[in-house]
Formats: sequence, structure tokens, C-alpha cells
Amino acid sequence: MLDLNPSLKRTVGMRDLDKALADILTIRSQIAAGTAFRGYGPATMAITGVLALLTTVIQAWWLKDPTGHPLTFFLSWLATATLSAALIWIEMLARSRRHHSGLADAMIHQAAEQFLPAGVAGALIGVVLWKFAPETLWLLPGLWQVLVSLGVFASVRSLPRSVAFGGAWYFLTGFAALLIGSTTHALSPWTMGLPFAVGQLLMAGLLHFASGENDGED
Repeated sequence: MLDLNPSLKRTVGMRDLDKALADILTIRSQIAAGTAFRGYGPATMAITGVLALLTTVIQAWWLKDPTGHPLTFFLSWLATATLSAALIWIEMLARSRRHHSGLADAMIHQAAEQFLPAGVAGALIGVVLWKFAPETLWLLPGLWQVLVSLGVFASVRSLPRSVAFGGAWYFLTGFAALLIGSTTHALSPWTMGLPFAVGQLLMAGLLHFASGENDGED
């Protein structure tokens, strides 16, 4: 028999190893796609709702003219959103390691992939309106709520199906905020914060009641 050159053997062996690793990653991704994600915790979700409510109350008391100070208005909400996202991310890492073990990285990647487009779109829309059309900043609260609803709907396939009610809430409140804002073109902490406060508490409740059910496990 013709013996293969040692370098050719190594090349063939590396190709086989690369293919095997690629197959493993594909299988892990497929398993993750069919597994209910348990990285979002009801308690942290509720805390983000409380943070939104606190920001609303503080702005209503302290910021008398939000429309006249849009940068202050949105920076306050940016800080609240950043803190909320950090809390959710930290808990998501811990819960994923606990509940998903070896699939944790794939599950986290999948969750980020589902919601990230909506988050990036919201940030870019905010920058564009602020830079080039500041007179339309009143649109942002409603647009952000609609984008959150789209992010929630995109995540439903790996979460309890009842979470879709949270997406529906943000969808309806987003368009309600746009309708209200269209009459005055004014910024209000209530049209921004109250929907997020109620929405996050609703999401917390949905996750809590679904945690002991098979909803989303199918």
C-alpha cells in the first residue's frame, strides 16, 4: 500500500478535526435553538420596572420642562436603561450557567442575537434624531417602546409563549405614546416611564408564573 506523506496526513487530520468541531458547534446551536431560555429572572426584571418608575417620579418632580431640556431627559433614561441592562446581563450569565450548563454560551448568544437588533436600532435612531432632527425627539419614547416590543416578539421562540403579552403591551403603549405626543410634540416622563415600569413588572409576572409550567418548554 502507498503510505501517505506525513505532512499530508497532518493536513487530512486537521481537516477532519475542523469538520468535527464545526459539526459539534452546529449540533449545540440546534439544541440551544430548541431549548427554552431560562436566563431571564423575574426578580431582576421587576427591579428594572421599579427603576423605570423611580426615574419617572424623579423627572416629574425635578425636571419641570423636559421638552426644553431634551438632553437631560434622555440622558436620565439612558442611565436607567444602562443600569437595567447591566443587571439583566449579570443575572442572565449566572442563571444560564446554572440552568443550561454546557449550553450556556450558545443560549446567551442566541438571546443576545434575538434582542440586540432592536436595541441597536433604538440607539441609532436616537442619535440620528438628536443630531439631525431635534424637533422630532418627541417620537423617541413611542418608537423605543415599539422597538422593545419587536425585541420581545423576536425572543418569544426561546421564552415562555406567554411573554408575547409583554410584547403586545409595549406595542400598544408605543403607538399610544406616538398618538399622545403628536398632539403636543412634548416630552413627558409619564409617556416614557410608566409604560416601561408596567411593562417590566408585567414581564416579571409572566416569567414567574411560567417558570413552574411547561409553557415554552415544547
